[in-house]
Amino acid sequence: MIDSRAVVSPRAQLAPDVTVGPFSIIGPDVTIGTGTVVGPHVVLNGPTRIGAHNRVFQFASIGDAPQDMKYRGEPTRLEIGDGNVFREFTTVNRGTAHAEGVTRIGNDNLFMAYAHVAHDCTVGNNTVFANCAALGGHVEIGDWAILGGLTAVHQFSKVGAHAFLAGGAIVTRDVPPYVMVAGNPAVPHAINAEGLKRRGFGPAQIRNIREAYRVVYRSGLRLIEALERLESLAGGEPEVKMFIEFIRHSGRSVVR
Repeated sequence: MIDSRAVVSPRAQLAPDVTVGPFSIIGPDVTIGTGTVVGPHVVLNGPTRIGAHNRVFQFASIGDAPQDMKYRGEPTRLEIGDGNVFREFTTVNRGTAHAEGVTRIGNDNLFMAYAHVAHDCTVGNNTVFANCAALGGHVEIGDWAILGGLTAVHQFSKVGAHAFLAGGAIVTRDVPPYVMVAGNPAVPHAINAEGLKRRGFGPAQIRNIREAYRVVYRSGLRLIEALERLESLAGGEPEVKMFIEFIRHSGRSVVR
């Protein structure tokens, strides 16, 4: 399953059914799980752990050193789950010693051509990175988030679950769950209602999220006042509680 023209380090660990295309290079300390397909002209460096049933297209660079001027070759790593797709020229860097030392990617994510995941980022599950979407260092992306083409997320920012970043958005603050943002700098426009319907959210849940969005973004209240009102309205609705908790724990403040 390994093309004779590929270069695979004897210190790499590949499951027996892994496919490696011609002219790909797999360095030491790379572990690849069952069913993963590595196309031609791919570079994988480690320490990197790649799970099962991933697919890496030509010219992707996965697991190389972080693009951080403070990095001095310390041992850091990249961890990738299962079922991810990395299209042409995608780049994913390992972590740095100034954080936990690890970049993490979950399961079933799609990284379209030229997407970039910088050092120390955490990407959840079922996300979509459209062409040229890029993350600065230490960014967190929640489950089911969608990043449109040519979007950029500032380092240390967070994007909540089910958020939608329109094409070309420049995100400099945290984006709460369910929220759609656009522009430079990115500002909120609405909730990601169509995405929520596709994810199985019912009409009552979407109404609750709309009301939470209205209180934060359309009521004219200060953020602390809006959160206090939401606390009284949330009741036992988990989708609203997630919205509140994200805002309460925002490190860079949320888009407004």
